Amino acid sequence: MGQSESKPAPSSTEHVFTATTPIRFSQDLIDSLQASPETDSTRASDLELHIQSRVTAELKRLESETDTAIKKLEDDLSAAAPTPSKQSSSTISAPDLGRQSVQKEIETLRKRLRERKLREDVVNDKAVESARDDVINCLRINDRRPLDCWKEVEEFKREPGVSISCPSGQWKQKVATLALLASHAPPPFETSSPIPLSYPSYADRKQLASKISRNSLRFSYTQLLSLFVLLGVLALQFLLPTFRPLTFNPARAVFRDNKSFVQSNTAVVPGICDNRDPFDFLPLVSRPHKMSLVEEARRIAAEFEYPAEDVNRGVKEFIREMDEGLEKVGATMSQIPTYVTAVPNGTEKVVGLYLAVDLGGTNFRVCSIDLHGDTTFSLTQSKVAIPRELMVAKTAKDLFAFLAKQIELFLQTHHNDHFEASIRRRNTVSSRDGFKSEEIFSLGFTFSFPVQQIGINKGTLIRWTKGFDIEDAIGKDICQLLQDEIDALHLPVKVAALVNDTVGTLMARSYTSPGKTGTLLGAIFGTGTNGAYVEKLDNVVKLSNGSVSGGASTDFDKSTGEMIINTEWGSFDNHMSVLPDTQYDQALDKASVNPGIQMFEKRVSGMFLGEILRRSILSLMQHPKVQLFRDTDSSSNDHHSTTVISDTSALYHQWGIDTSFLSIVQADQSKDLRITRQTLDRDLGIHAASTEDAEAVKTLVAAIGKRSARLSAVAIGAIVISTGRLGKDSAASEITTEASTSGVDDDNVVDIGVDGSLVEYYPGFEDYIREALREIPEIGEKGEKRIRIGIAKDGSGVGAALIALVASAMEENSKA
Repeated sequence: MGQSESKPAPSSTEHVFTATTPIRFSQDLIDSLQASPETDSTRASDLELHIQSRVTAELKRLESETDTAIKKLEDDLSAAAPTPSKQSSSTISAPDLGRQSVQKEIETLRKRLRERKLREDVVNDKAVESARDDVINCLRINDRRPLDCWKEVEEFKREPGVSISCPSGQWKQKVATLALLASHAPPPFETSSPIPLSYPSYADRKQLASKISRNSLRFSYTQLLSLFVLLGVLALQFLLPTFRPLTFNPARAVFRDNKSFVQSNTAVVPGICDNRDPFDFLPLVSRPHKMSLVEEARRIAAEFEYPAEDVNRGVKEFIREMDEGLEKVGATMSQIPTYVTAVPNGTEKVVGLYLAVDLGGTNFRVCSIDLHGDTTFSLTQSKVAIPRELMVAKTAKDLFAFLAKQIELFLQTHHNDHFEASIRRRNTVSSRDGFKSEEIFSLGFTFSFPVQQIGINKGTLIRWTKGFDIEDAIGKDICQLLQDEIDALHLPVKVAALVNDTVGTLMARSYTSPGKTGTLLGAIFGTGTNGAYVEKLDNVVKLSNGSVSGGASTDFDKSTGEMIINTEWGSFDNHMSVLPDTQYDQALDKASVNPGIQMFEKRVSGMFLGEILRRSILSLMQHPKVQLFRDTDSSSNDHHSTTVISDTSALYHQWGIDTSFLSIVQADQSKDLRITRQTLDRDLGIHAASTEDAEAVKTLVAAIGKRSARLSAVAIGAIVISTGRLGKDSAASEITTEASTSGVDDDNVVDIGVDGSLVEYYPGFEDYIREALREIPEIGEKGEKRIRIGIAKDGSGVGAALIALVASAMEENSKA
């Protein structure tokens, strides 16, 4: 039947029919589809069986064609035999088939027959068969302990038949393949089908392997093409990673050849050692490249160790830089005077409403605080993220206009009556004197960046940190920058005090801490890190020797004999004399916006810990032998799924890992680190990570977090020692802790207020700090117990309000 009869010629007219009603399926069709027993698993099973039947048919067809070719060759040899009458003819044009050439061919054939007979004898050898059966039985009994069968394996190797069959020593490589063929076991590809598979018989494969080894056969192009198609089908089948037999668990054997390992059953087939067979492959070994993953992670983790001797070297250097900063301007550690000379203890009878704003990092917070005067307070707040483009804006006005707008929105939302009253007053007052009676909020401005403070509400920006980089603001009074934008919006707010977040933390802790003892130190361990402490005024030499320039104020209360000093300890040891320095620290510093400075902060604060972890994970992933988050296939993953990393994973982006990730991983005690694996999926886009992957990540997290805490102890210990709060003999003093203060003299307590995500949420952070403090001889175990570390709740807000209160009182006293 021709083409025109089987397929009508296309018509030149095209008809398009459009349904006027939605297409619907009958309920019978839907019921039949739902009741169908066919699933993805059964479809895959049917496809697999179809492939196997095609392979079997192809093998039989090749065998038939091979037999035909051999028979034709034998017939041709018989027909071409020379006769006496033709041997003497001088006109013979056929190939030389004389007696010697024929005899040589016969000898070659006899040699091949002898070799084949020898191999067949070997296969049928009872001793070899018995040894092989012993190995297989042992391995099936010791399925999870293949090394227990080494004796049976050695016996099998010593059999004469084994060495005869494979004199070249190749049998170890081939035995893995032929074991599966000999036992009719499925090859090590994966399938979801539970149905046992059918494969070509052992005799068929043996005969095929022997016949393919005859290099003298002349294959036609059709035969060669068929063979290539067959090999392609087999290769596709073996390489597909989505199939795994559910009902078969083959016995395993391990053979040693120096340091090489092969896993399989055992069998030897004639001819397989001389020529490569169409089933040449090595069974997949469970994740060989990950055998030392955790060990390599521990090696990297060891780079973050910070032993006791380094802690003590760091304390001595920290004290030296503290003294240097008190004597002169421009020292590595700035030691900035704050002009706050009094610290509350919570007994002050203060009642009032104050505003506080906090620019401490990536967020801007506006608060209103009502101080009750009994160590308690009420707080209302709002928080907004700083847009990334404003953190690197061209002018300071862009950033501070945004901050002033947030203050306006806060007043409209939470204090609208006062806000509307001020607007009406501004619209009705005809003289400037009318503004004097207007109620104005005193605002404490918490600004968590290095500032040269020259008054309680005056300070020029020294430099930006924490990802900010606005060149236009350097050297300008940041209080005035904010006040200008507040005035532009006609808000009833006055910037009364400039507050560093650590100073605010110290003030808030001192107001809310138990007992009458004032707080010595306020410290931040969060996005950034810094500390402020109470120093004797006489030790602040640069206030009296004229080192502080730029119009520094001399009008402050000196009666207490003390002043809070903002250390700016993030820049401690910028010259890297005692700080630890790994390749990951170096790479982070080089890629930062301020390379070479804030070196202490880059090893302690939460903003940088995630980046250090990210770089160490990438280093482990790039290791040529222990690559992380990579599976050969799902069988090499203990959760039977292949690990996949998203193209948009946070691993591939600078600052992509947040500190919260470290806290979650460190706290994970779930079975098989399930929570860590889920967090890797959710936060980093790493799907189906194995337990070993999670263990490696947890090892790195623990090392990085512990080093951060021990470095934090250097700063805390140095300030405790430098101020002499423990006394000369700390070992003889009474001890106390935050959890248990009953019956203890509070005068002997050294109170420290802390704030930040690391110290509050990272598991064991305070324990690591205390462990390092005990290793400092000047503190020791008893001195460490006298140190009371407590969380300063909302330090930057309440502390700023307290300082605004002090500033307002100072202004009122000066007017009086």
